[in-house]
This record gives sequence, structure tokens and C-alpha cells, in this order.
Amino acid sequence: MSTTKKVEIFKRDKWNMIKAEVRGREIEVIEISDQWGEESRTFYSRAELMNWVEQRFAPGRYQGSEEEREDIIAQFRSL
Repeated sequence: MSTTKKVEIFKRDKWNMIKAEVRGREIEVIEISDQWGEESRTFYSRAELMNWVEQRFAPGRYQGSEEEREDIIAQFRSL
């Protein structure tokens, strides 16, 4: 029996958040935005996930504060 671990990575309000669901080696990341709706991605390794995180939250690309960006990356690393 596989267990699912649900983690809230970031939440600005009920319309803007990032959640992750860890199911064994599989990690599903769900981004919810008031601008783009809901988008989900499934990763099959932590290396694949962190590669995406480093690109998605690269300095200069992320719209929030640097502290917020670093906190999001740290949350993903702790999965």
C-alpha cells in the first residue's frame, strides 16, 4: 500500500499556491494561479524535480521576493 504525502510549498492566498504530492518516487507538483488556472507536472525522480525547480525559480525569473524564492526552493529540497 502506497502512502501519499501532501505538502504545501507556497501559498499567497486561495488562488495562488504551489502544492506537491509525493507518492513513493513519483512527485506531482500542482501550481494554482489566478492568472493561468491550475497546472500540474509529474516528476519521477528528485533530480528531475530539482532541475525543474532551479529553472522555474531562477533568479530574475521569479516575480516575488528573493527570500520567498529561496524558501520555495528549500521546501522542494525537503521533499
